[in-house]
Amino acid sequence: MVNQIIIADVSTGGLLAFLFGILVVIALIKTARVVPQKTAFIIETLGKYKKTLSAGFHILIPFIDKVAYKHTLKEQAIDVPPQQCITKDNIAVEVDGVLYLRVIDAVKASYGIDNYHFASIQLAQTTMRSVIGKLELDKTFEVREEINQTIVDAVDKASDPWGVKVTRYEVKNIIPPQSIKDAMEKQMRAEREKRAMIAESEGQRQAKINRAEGVKQESISLSEGEKMKRINEAAGRASEIKLVAKATSEGLKMISTAINEPGGSDAVNLRIAEQYIGEFGRLAKTNNTMIIPSDLADISGFIKTASEVVKNQNFTPKNSDNQQNQRNRTSKKSSSEGENQG
Repeated sequence: MVNQIIIADVSTGGLLAFLFGILVVIALIKTARVVPQKTAFIIETLGKYKKTLSAGFHILIPFIDKVAYKHTLKEQAIDVPPQQCITKDNIAVEVDGVLYLRVIDAVKASYGIDNYHFASIQLAQTTMRSVIGKLELDKTFEVREEINQTIVDAVDKASDPWGVKVTRYEVKNIIPPQSIKDAMEKQMRAEREKRAMIAESEGQRQAKINRAEGVKQESISLSEGEKMKRINEAAGRASEIKLVAKATSEGLKMISTAINEPGGSDAVNLRIAEQYIGEFGRLAKTNNTMIIPSDLADISGFIKTASEVVKNQNFTPKNSDNQQNQRNRTSKKSSSEGENQG
């Protein structure tokens, strides 16, 4: 009987020791706290806020102090679920986004609002509906930056009492209805075809301009070439006339000198007679009908008259103009006498 009582006492003492050991372990766990980097622990004493623990090792009062809230101080990316928004032109679009925020005051984040994540998402969605409702569908794709900034300003202003700072908001997708997608695709296809036709017409226009410019340059080059050709031909003819005139002048001077020499008159008479007879011979070869003077004896008279005219001419090298005028008058006179004799 005594032995049974002793065994019972030993068993009770061991159980109490075991329970005490467990209690000590729990107390140590509750007392010693290690806070990670960029994390804040909110400590309450008997249900009342006591302090905020930053990163490091901390000792709490067992069964009196407790960690009520844990907040990360890192920037958080919160997905905003898709929602239906009505644009200004009454088109329903589905819009979603991503909200970026971080806790800057752990106390306000703990006691200022029950769940700042949920509140921030709801505020971002309502602001999104409000902003989209002021814009037409086409504008919603063009002014995403303005939409993002408007949502950031609205949510940041509302979340200030919550100890939360909204850094930015990004619209991920704006999805219109399928019918609107089809219409937009047709519009885009028509716009692309329009740009292609404009580009093609511009190319054709530029090609025509280039061809016209080439024809113009070709015409100018041809006209310039023709101009230079005519100038060169005129210069050649002028040079030819000058050379012929100079040669004629030199010849006349030589004839004048020869006439003034002894026997020159007889040579002139002989030359004139030869030319007279030669012209009649050529006329007989080229024509079937020949007109001859009525009295062949007049030939000698014509030669005598021509010789007298030649003798009366004053061929002097110093006065070339007078020599030319005299030659012209002699030719006219000879022609008139020839006609009278004929």
